[in-house]
Amino acid sequence: MIKVLVIKTSSLGDVIHTLPAINDAISAIPDITFDWVVEENFSEIPGWNYRVDQIIPVALRRWRKNPFRSWYSSEWIEFKRKMSFQHYDAIIDAQGLLKSAWLARYANGQIYGFDKYSAREPLASNFYDHLVSVPKKLHAVERTRLLFSKSLGYSLDFRRGTYNLPFESDRQRSVVLLHGTTWASKHWSEESWIKLSSMLIDASYRVCLPWGDEGERQRAERISQASGAKVLPRMSLTEIASVLSESAGCISVDTGLGHLAAAVNTPTLAIFGPTNPFFTGFYGLHQKNLVSEFKCTPCMSRKCLYPSNLDQTAPCFEELTAIRVFDEFVRLIEKSVSPEIISVVNQKKESSE
Repeated sequence: MIKVLVIKTSSLGDVIHTLPAINDAISAIPDITFDWVVEENFSEIPGWNYRVDQIIPVALRRWRKNPFRSWYSSEWIEFKRKMSFQHYDAIIDAQGLLKSAWLARYANGQIYGFDKYSAREPLASNFYDHLVSVPKKLHAVERTRLLFSKSLGYSLDFRRGTYNLPFESDRQRSVVLLHGTTWASKHWSEESWIKLSSMLIDASYRVCLPWGDEGERQRAERISQASGAKVLPRMSLTEIASVLSESAGCISVDTGLGHLAAAVNTPTLAIFGPTNPFFTGFYGLHQKNLVSEFKCTPCMSRKCLYPSNLDQTAPCFEELTAIRVFDEFVRLIEKSVSPEIISVVNQKKESSE
């Protein structure tokens, strides 16, 4: 039995991007099993793969608010105990950051990680026993797949990676709108969400609005009141994955839950303004990126720096109108969902023209 410890703590999209590499390793090494170090908020995700035995949660985001107290806390002591409990055949730091390299040093075994030319933080490479070179100009999923294959000694055939998650795909006539995101610059306007939601409802879709914090809940309520969409209750990641897997499709800004939609093979139209989908876009079947061609994109800035738009929706979203998004979404699902759903949508479109 080969036992491997994976260090990939956050963020939501990064954790999801690691799942195809786990599947590659399982196919190449039948007797392999994994333990996984992950942020507590995302600890559900590793358990979706049957070969992940122990999930070791960390709370770095919470602990760093009071580092001195956390250093002597029972949580930290228990974390170190779990990390050193057994010897691993390999420890893979799939994060490539100083914080993840630091966590890896508490485990027993040889540590594999990106070399200084491949890691997101080059200094992290000083803490690894084995350095792995991986091109930076690849999608994050492919970089992680290469890291695993080189660390564990198997070859990739470079077919698209698979997530192989345990969620049913009994598609209903519903659409999930993922309107919440952490960067202010990545928000599509509320008016656009309202118009899009109304158009989808007119086309006989049930529109669902999940949310993760109070600000997102209030936005969802406003969209719902103006369009008739349904605001979902607070849900776990597993519950949201189930909702996504049963939906005809999803429309999302650049956000972690969009990667979850891709992972459960939900046809998803992604709306990209200031960010670049080439390296970290939604990875999976039936995914389409709608990318702004505004003159300063992709700026990769958390706050819009365009002089005339300091307090408004980023201007790179202006060309990505609700009408355009709706039309692109219909074209996307025509290739990926049942003829019955398409028939209803087309009938509604024809009756409104």
